[in-house]
Amino acid sequence: MINPQAPDWRPSRREVISIGLGMFVVAIPLARWATRPRLVRRTLPVMGTMAEIAVVGRDEPAAHAAIDAAFERLSWVERVMTRFDPSSDVGRANIGAAREPVAIHAETAAVLTSALQWAELSGGRFDPCLGKAVQLWDVSGRTSPPAGTETVRFAGRGLHEQLELGSWRGSDIVRFHANDLAIDLGGIAKGRAVDMAVQALREHGVTDGFVSAGGDLYALGNSDDGGPWQTGVRSPSDPRSIVSTIGVSDRAIATSGDYEAYYDYRGRRYHHLLDPETGEPRRTDLHTVTVAADDCMTADAAATACFGLTPEDARRVLGRRAIIVHMA
Repeated sequence: MINPQAPDWRPSRREVISIGLGMFVVAIPLARWATRPRLVRRTLPVMGTMAEIAVVGRDEPAAHAAIDAAFERLSWVERVMTRFDPSSDVGRANIGAAREPVAIHAETAAVLTSALQWAELSGGRFDPCLGKAVQLWDVSGRTSPPAGTETVRFAGRGLHEQLELGSWRGSDIVRFHANDLAIDLGGIAKGRAVDMAVQALREHGVTDGFVSAGGDLYALGNSDDGGPWQTGVRSPSDPRSIVSTIGVSDRAIATSGDYEAYYDYRGRRYHHLLDPETGEPRRTDLHTVTVAADDCMTADAAATACFGLTPEDARRVLGRRAIIVHMA
């Protein structure tokens, strides 16, 4: 467990590598390539963020092949689960599932199943069915909030309870029982994508490396100095500074915060993390929460569900599924 009140971290004799445009940085030791395994890393835009994958090894072509396979898994999840493409599973469901059952991939069904479990565990604070509300608020495009008459229809609806998952003729299907329901897997699918990318690395024999996509990260094994990967959580008030560090090995961490996608209007910050009870961006004095878990899908959903909760309430929601490592 780290101390959230620790002074700003500064690496000593280390090169700080920014993990995409997300909320983490990783301190990577300067290595002598002639005597140590080489760190091979690559960064690409995917899933609305910059993803970075790194592999520690002596065979550089093999490392690049593993990274290629891992990026393909990230891209596959984006193609299948994005709400922005009408031909994706989520896109097709949002268009037609209020009228008739829509067939979806087994992996999409598994992510939706986990999302609905988190909705129940969190008392509805995590709701993967607020896609229309997310589209209405559009924090990446708006500069002022929508009218209250437009948002009130989403407040306290428990829309996740109106999503039906089933099967028909051997295929997974989804059906909506409310017209205001639309799937948005932004709080969980990225975590699953990281897990799938990690699995691709393992299938290529990688034992040490990391996969990071925005605020989601999984670290395999150790860094090329033999110790855990040292990840730094960015300050919500100053992205140039680090508020805490976490040593990570064969574990996932995820951060949710109100300082990556937002706009300010008349003294209030409107961010992308909506409160299902109000249909509006969640009001809170906290700006960030970071959790650790055995897999990144769990960490991703847990961080989203617990954003804005007190530490005590967050721990009750998480139980033994994840732990809080930083709140600010």
